[in-house]
Amino acid sequence: MRAAAGSLEVLRAAARTPVAWKNGGGLTREVAVHPRGSDLDGFDWRVSIAEIRVAGPFSVFPGIDRRMAVLRGALSLAVGGRPAVTLTPESEAAEFPGEAPVSAEPLGAPVTDLNVMTRRARCSARLARRFARATAVLEPRADTTLLVAVADLLVRCADAELSLSALDALRIGRAGRCTITARSGAAAFYLIEIFQPWQSLPPSS
Repeated sequence: MRAAAGSLEVLRAAARTPVAWKNGGGLTREVAVHPRGSDLDGFDWRVSIAEIRVAGPFSVFPGIDRRMAVLRGALSLAVGGRPAVTLTPESEAAEFPGEAPVSAEPLGAPVTDLNVMTRRARCSARLARRFARATAVLEPRADTTLLVAVADLLVRCADAELSLSALDALRIGRAGRCTITARSGAAAFYLIEIFQPWQSLPPSS
């Protein structure tokens, strides 16, 4: 179920349909895709949350740039024959081309991760972890901005006040200034900025 308010759209975690991987190693839930309804061969960009349960290779996506952040657990990730690195929720997002051979292994418990895929010839993206210790301010600059909550958040944009639970997402068009407040203490969230048509990314704020 999607709740919209002007240029805002709430994408609830509870409404996502899990799709099991063909190899049985995990499952994926789509958060958002453009154009809407696109399959894996036709999207410009796609955001999803996956659960990795066993070690194995990633699917190959020619022409796609990938960004991935670990939301829960610890993951050993090896890209293009380079030594594996360990990703945790405290790590910066990993970036790699979809053509590269990639293998991953959960370290201990299954891993939940956030994935951003962009078709290289059509758009570009940025994925970053942010914090709302008291109130964080967001001034969207991208064509599309998505915020993925890690804990309960309150988001105010223009005249709208929206509550997000863990793993809910908020899709923001070219809205004005937004404020993000943690419901209790400090809370992390992930900020995804998508620029379309493709252009050089502006400097990080």
